[in-house]
Parts: sequence; C-alpha cells; structure tokens
Amino acid sequence: MSGRPVLRVGAAGHAVGELQQRLTEAGFTVAPAEHAIFGAETQHAVRDFQTKRGLRVDGVCGAETWNALIESGFELGDRLLFLGRPFLRGDDVATLQRRLNMLGFHAGREDGIFGPQTERALREFQLNLGLAIDGQCGRETLQGLDRVGSLSDGSAASVREREALRSDPRRLGNRRLYVCADPDLRNLAEAVARGLLDSGARVLLDASGRLSTQLAEEATRYEADVVIALRAGDEPGRRVTYFATPTFRSERGYSLAVRIAEELDREYGPVAACGRAYGILRETRMAAIECQPAGRDDEAGLRACASAPEALVAAIVCGVRRGVEEPLENG
Repeated sequence: MSGRPVLRVGAAGHAVGELQQRLTEAGFTVAPAEHAIFGAETQHAVRDFQTKRGLRVDGVCGAETWNALIESGFELGDRLLFLGRPFLRGDDVATLQRRLNMLGFHAGREDGIFGPQTERALREFQLNLGLAIDGQCGRETLQGLDRVGSLSDGSAASVREREALRSDPRRLGNRRLYVCADPDLRNLAEAVARGLLDSGARVLLDASGRLSTQLAEEATRYEADVVIALRAGDEPGRRVTYFATPTFRSERGYSLAVRIAEELDREYGPVAACGRAYGILRETRMAAIECQPAGRDDEAGLRACASAPEALVAAIVCGVRRGVEEPLENG
C-alpha cells in the first residue's frame, strides 16, 4: 500500500501536487491553474487514468489508484528486479513477465507482481543463455533479453492456461470456492454460497468488506480453485469482470465470466464480460471473477440484488458451474 492520503475533489496541498505530477508523467495532463488543487480537471484525469488501467472508476485517488500511479512510473531497466518481501510491483515487472512468456519461459500471469513463478522463469532464462543464475533482472540479464528479442507474438502463459482448461477435471464437486462480497450484498453472497454447496462444492464465505489484498491472501490460504466476488458496479449496467491488461488476460477467469454473463443475460438482458485489473482479480493466483449485479447509481437495483432474489442466485450459481464444467477452450 502507498500510505498516501485518499484524495478527492476539494483536496489541496503537497499530496495533490504529487498526484498531478504522477498523472502528468503517465500522460494525463492537468491544467496549471489547478496546481496542488484537486479540481474538476484533476478528477477527469484521475478517471481517465483509472479507465486506462482497468481500475474502479470513481475519480477518487485511493490506495489502489496511488499504487497504480507509482507502478506506472517504472520501465524495465530502471531498477534491479528480484524476489523480495513484499513482492516488487510495477510496469517494469509486467514487461519482464511478458518478454519471458513470449520466449516460452513460464512467468505466469502478466500482473506486474514479481513472485516465485516469475523468479523461476527468470532463472530458467538465465540458465538457457549461460548467464549467472541469480533470479535477478539486472544489466546482464537485460542485455540477454535484448539479444534474443522474442520468438512469438503470443503469451506462453495464456497458451498454458488454455491447455490446462482442456485437461482439467470438469466437475464442480469438491472444488474449493471462495465467495466474498461487500457487506451490503451479504444476503446475496450467503444464498450463492448455499447454492454452490448444494452443487457439491466446498465454499468459504467472506462478506467482511476487507481490502482486496487481504481477501486474496485468505483465498490463497484456503487453497481456493475459484474466487467469486460480489460488488456494486462502478459503471452503469451489470457486468462480470476477469483479470486482464492490454496484453494479457486470465483464460480461466475469462471463461468463468462469460458463462456467468450468459446466465445473467437470459434473466436480465445484456450483461457484459469485461477485462479489468481490480485488486481482487489481480492479487489472486487462481481463477477469479467479480460479479457486479447492479450498476453505478442504481440504488433500487442494488437493493433488489441485496435481497437475494432466487433468479439472480440461480443464474450466478449456474454460471459458476458452467464456467468450471463447460469452459471456453477458445476465446
């Protein structure tokens, strides 16, 4: 976490000046007249940045937006990359993951988080090139990457995910599912959890409203196969989101999101399956989706969802089952 203050319209001072500087460096211009003042133009720039990064679009600079701004400032070669605690994060890490994946070294999801899988891929790359095998991306490793360039236009991580989908046991029974929700949607989450339990799955429910990182850590401890998050939307309309960036998407998450959207679409009309980089989607190591059953500013729709209507619960449960048992093998 950045440790910086939450900023919104009306804020002023040094932190706002830093926000505006980072927005400018990321390519989002703020008028000089608003220097160190969080006005309408600064809010517009924050919203544009959030949209580009796949974050929750609310025009408020909270922890997730601060972190994304800081991470966006790193380019590959700016610093030594290695496996540390906490994990290093940034656009430079995402670039390294993408280049390793394109070369066939399985760095995993291109999420900008330097974890154990990225280190293993880096060590394999160093071994193949006859470099010092230290799991660190410094000058010599960067020179090696530049020498070999890339061998394909695709991602080995995505190919591996698609192959794993083909070979997975297609049964919901005994799968570990982690269901989390905003406190306002607790009734809906409880009903969905019961429906999944009735389908034979093992379910852990969390409607505490904890931060995404904490939820992801709990899902990892539970050894979940799938994470289903229920939250109010930050955009108009209903949608189901999965982890994706401009160059990568989670194939398992995509498959789940599409199947749930199809079931919701039958009951409620058009429901979009969208790639996003929300914390709960990015931080988890397993397939994860966030279901937004009511759009932004739809208070009546949110209240209706909070009452856990049978049709909504059935659609979500059926979508999860189909996402596991009838995955999309080609997206």
